[in-house]
Amino acid sequence: MTSQPENIELSFLKTEDYSELKKAMIDSYVTMPSSIWSEDHIQSLVNKFPEGQVVIKIGGKIAGCALSIIVDYDEFDKKHTYRDVTGNYTFDTHNDDGDVLYGIDIFIKPEFRGLRLGRRLYDYRKSLCEKLNLKEIMFGGRIPNYHKYKDEMTPREYIEKVKSKEIHDPVLNFQLSNDFHPVLVLKGYLEGDKASDEYAVLLEWENIYYEKQEIKAEEIKKDIRIGLIQWQMRSYQSVDELMMQVEFFVDAVSGYKSDFCLFPEFFNAPLMAKFNDLGEAEAIRNLAGYTPKIVAEFSKLSISYNINIIAGSMPELIGDVLHNAGYLCKRDGTVERFEKIHVTPDEAKVWGLVGGNNVRTYDTDCGKIGILICYDVEFPELSRLLADDGMNILFVPFLTDTQNAYSRVRVCAQARAVENECFVAIAGSVGNLPKVENMDIQYAQSAVFTPCDFPFPINGVKTEATPNTEMILVSDVNIDLLTELHNMGSVKNLKDRRKDLYNLQRLRS
Repeated sequence: MTSQPENIELSFLKTEDYSELKKAMIDSYVTMPSSIWSEDHIQSLVNKFPEGQVVIKIGGKIAGCALSIIVDYDEFDKKHTYRDVTGNYTFDTHNDDGDVLYGIDIFIKPEFRGLRLGRRLYDYRKSLCEKLNLKEIMFGGRIPNYHKYKDEMTPREYIEKVKSKEIHDPVLNFQLSNDFHPVLVLKGYLEGDKASDEYAVLLEWENIYYEKQEIKAEEIKKDIRIGLIQWQMRSYQSVDELMMQVEFFVDAVSGYKSDFCLFPEFFNAPLMAKFNDLGEAEAIRNLAGYTPKIVAEFSKLSISYNINIIAGSMPELIGDVLHNAGYLCKRDGTVERFEKIHVTPDEAKVWGLVGGNNVRTYDTDCGKIGILICYDVEFPELSRLLADDGMNILFVPFLTDTQNAYSRVRVCAQARAVENECFVAIAGSVGNLPKVENMDIQYAQSAVFTPCDFPFPINGVKTEATPNTEMILVSDVNIDLLTELHNMGSVKNLKDRRKDLYNLQRLRS
């Protein structure tokens, strides 16, 4: 190459390009002249699947090409040959309703190699796969250096040594660097490929955005709006008065078309003022008497305002045992209970609260979510269990009295977002309740946290409220960004765990 290439463009292959394409193939396939396609072959590919046939041009001249078809992969034996998958080179195996983009050919002319033009062709295939909602890209990859080692190792051993960088194979190394993964070894794949001893590696690239087509009136949402209530503690004379304030906030966040509304832990504590003449333990047990009515009212609000409500948490008596529990009131009318697993020393000593046992995710129209109440977010094992169950968003209703207590919740919530590659939303209360024992002051700064990688804020903070001020916070999150992170992040906290050294086990549900 004598000069810097200019005017690099990607374009669809046309039948009138064949004469120039043939010359490019002759230059590229010096050792495999049988790989040169005829004009009839190219015409057939362009007619059947024009989007799948692209060329890279430099200065208007063809520098490389990529050919592909769509196949229903279930129609083929896993140990298929090139002749099988192309329908004896007729491409009659192409199926517009198939689920796999199958690579037929890809090459770059020798004088343009080293410019990463092949990467552009692979990137186009990946974009096309996503655009057409195909499950994956597959093709049989040659291993042209295998002939040098065939007397001393099997193809499988050769592939492992290429992967570990002990052996250099120009084709396989390039495909691995483009995120293609070996699936199996194909024997007798391409007739006449002496350099590979007619072996090939079946390679795949999985489309992480693939969605199996189902006829449904509703789909799982990917763009999700979260509404957080930074609740002001104030006096209320009755449950009805409390719920009027609750409805005001639900109305506000639903007006912004939020999918979730999160209330804080013990947001109903002001109602304890009525029992201030009693001891703390007896007062909170009386407060628990309001919980069934409050849950019923929340469920009505979730339906009438078409929003999923995480109703903070409230004291609840199960028999004679006092729990700190909350309810997820879905907009489809279903209601699910969650509970605080770890009660604080003060909650156990002053109120007699007992920790629960139920750790699980919840299915919603926005995917799987997890809910941990305040102190629970400071125990990483819980959120890891939820992440293993497929949680995308962790909601944390909390109640903290001092700034250092709040900092424990905040710092741990941010850690949970990074280590579990999920979004974490926290909501707390502000103000004071001078007429309620053991509930004197509150400090909060509600927020939504994200992982720390390129698609997200550099500090992992999506949005946060003004500290110690009553307000709502509305924030948008996108689940597809998490999918990208799980598969293509700078680091992959979930995938890179050394399960050969350690594991996390759930002892009971």
